[in-house]
Amino acid sequence: MAEAIGPRLYSCCNCRNHVALHDDVISKAFQGRNGRAFLFSHAMNIAVGPKEDRQLITGLHTVADVYCSDCREVLGWKYERAYEETQKYKEGKFILEKSKIVKDNWW
Repeated sequence: MAEAIGPRLYSCCNCRNHVALHDDVISKAFQGRNGRAFLFSHAMNIAVGPKEDRQLITGLHTVADVYCSDCREVLGWKYERAYEETQKYKEGKFILEKSKIVKDNWW
């Protein structure tokens, strides 16, 4: 009997709560607070913290930290606003740090 194969997921490293789909990865070439990070078009099962202006490598952005909705682990941030025109594509997107997520359902 064939086994049903679901979507490839990324989960919280702490509690294994599903937080993103592999199909929503835009780029794996981003820098987080603690090393490499991925840019996602969507995230799920997260809580979004308060907005704040933060000076990042690519300039000033308004961001909000994102947390796992189950264990409250900080996973990365959401880009709320980019002040430079060349960075506008990031608005509404999510950074999830590679060290904070694990692959799930990758057969």
